[in-house]
Amino acid sequence: MVASSFDVSTIVTVAVLGFMGVRLVTGVRVSRSVAGRAVISQVRRRIGFRHVWPAPLVLAAVLAVATPLLMIPGLRWGWWSAFGGQGNPVFGSSETTSGTVWEWLVPAVFMMLLLPALPLFAHAEERMFRMGAEQWSRGRRVLKTVQFGMVHALIGIPIGAALALSVGGAYFMWTYLRAFHRTGSRVEATFESTTAHTVYNAMIIAVVIVAIALTAAGW
Repeated sequence: MVASSFDVSTIVTVAVLGFMGVRLVTGVRVSRSVAGRAVISQVRRRIGFRHVWPAPLVLAAVLAVATPLLMIPGLRWGWWSAFGGQGNPVFGSSETTSGTVWEWLVPAVFMMLLLPALPLFAHAEERMFRMGAEQWSRGRRVLKTVQFGMVHALIGIPIGAALALSVGGAYFMWTYLRAFHRTGSRVEATFESTTAHTVYNAMIIAVVIVAIALTAAGW
């Protein structure tokens, strides 16, 4: 039974990492297209101190909310962790590769693939969960914010952590609405929240890269 369970976990892990790898490669390809370069250029030009200083505070708030939620047994569950995965599948960490060179090599390759397309992934989420929010009721804004967090549970992170990500969603929603009220443009507001989202994600990736480097160094 143990061997069978191990085999299933290994098969699922390889399948998930393969799927994520294909998605990341696709993201890199799109980032090199005309449309992809236009989005990335827009985001890079906008990055400023107003996007940088809130990011660690938002991440701290997400962690503060996630910590007690993950103490609740039912909210600790995530299908990725159930098969030995660690954190977000897009980071490529798994107990299956623990103790091997793949423990740091797979996450390192995934990070290299993720970074070029980071603004594109953020832009897609902002268009889905924030664009048009100026016309929504307060209840719908709250619902969309929670949906933003919970959609991450579908890709495998624990339910409690997904709920906590709604805090980040609330920050991106506030950024979008503030920009819309200032400019009156959905496009401008979406790019503003995309920029905040990209900087936030980049900070998380920076933390992951440091962890990967420490793992590779044997710390």
